[in-house]
Amino acid sequence: MTNFSLLVDQCMEGDQSAVSEFVRRFRNQVYLLCYRMLGEHHEAEDMAQETFLRVLRNLDRWDRSRPIEPWIMTIAGNRCRTHLAQRNRRPIAAETQDHIEDHRVTDQRGELLAEEVGLALSHVREEYRQAFLLFHEHQLSYGEIAEQLDCPLGTVKTWVHRARRELVQRLIHRGVAQEYRASLTAARNNEA
Repeated sequence: MTNFSLLVDQCMEGDQSAVSEFVRRFRNQVYLLCYRMLGEHHEAEDMAQETFLRVLRNLDRWDRSRPIEPWIMTIAGNRCRTHLAQRNRRPIAAETQDHIEDHRVTDQRGELLAEEVGLALSHVREEYRQAFLLFHEHQLSYGEIAEQLDCPLGTVKTWVHRARRELVQRLIHRGVAQEYRASLTAARNNEA
């Protein structure tokens, strides 16, 4: 914690190398959260930038008795929620095709599964997805998530459970869960 306090002090004094180091330490986590929430690379980059601008302007508001990462991630989540609300109010210019067939030959099942999970997560209700990502990706406790999302602990547990259930249902509906289970079973049989 003291390392971050010193770094924060240097940032507040206008030390550009400290600002660069601060952004470097958190940019991947912030970008990943923004991307998971928004599902679009350019929007995620924009919201990550806005997050850091807001964080750096408000460093004096960080409670030094608490970890800094959840505070930063809360700001990122809030920026994304605001952006999503604005995006949902904009009219859609034209319908787009949901599924574009990929004719590439690949045996990298892990990458394909990650893409399918990302796609399935993008359809999960926003608050469920955010709680799910904070729990599984950022490994926050239910209590930390409740604090970050400013909601009751039981609600967070329900949201994470519902996100898991929706994710699995979508993967089963797309045939991914059975296909992946079959490939794991085949791999285990080959090892035996």
